[in-house]
Amino acid sequence: MRNREQIYGQEAAELLRNITVYHCMRRDQLLRLYPGKESVIENLLRYLVKQQRIFYNTDRDCYGDVPDCREDRELTAALWVLLDFIEKVEYHSPDNMPAKLVFFADGEVYEVVYVGPGKEALLQHALAAEDDSGQRLVIIEEEDQMQHLHIPHIAAYCMVDEQGCVQYFRKEEPCGQSHPLAADREHFE
Repeated sequence: MRNREQIYGQEAAELLRNITVYHCMRRDQLLRLYPGKESVIENLLRYLVKQQRIFYNTDRDCYGDVPDCREDRELTAALWVLLDFIEKVEYHSPDNMPAKLVFFADGEVYEVVYVGPGKEALLQHALAAEDDSGQRLVIIEEEDQMQHLHIPHIAAYCMVDEQGCVQYFRKEEPCGQSHPLAADREHFE
């Protein structure tokens, strides 16, 4: 007969890895990260908290690798974008500036970049020096930011709300007008 470790060992290891590398993840994000395994993940989260291998922040409904974990708003937004692709994701990891995270899906490399208002020139400069080997999903807070960004290899611009709903946009060149894409990311792949 198989024991708990044999049954849930892989999920537990993956869960610990994700919480450790991202440092703080919302409960709803963790559940979406493992489609079809929500009840297993809920049980593992309770078990890992009880063992003090991870910590739960009741104020923000998030789990972290330290007791006083604080959610990184930009990384949280990038995680929501990742979760739109989760069914096809082969690997994902946080990244250093300028990208918040990188993932591989369907043989493509995607960088998720967060651009706060007023940071367009800084990010544009940083991305100009970067290797352009993948597609970029650029998170913005305001639609008019697109007019100030001229970054190569943009698959789409994204706006993410507090509940994790992601809206995708594509800028039309040369007039600079934007138009929303369907919420389903497959419309721009």
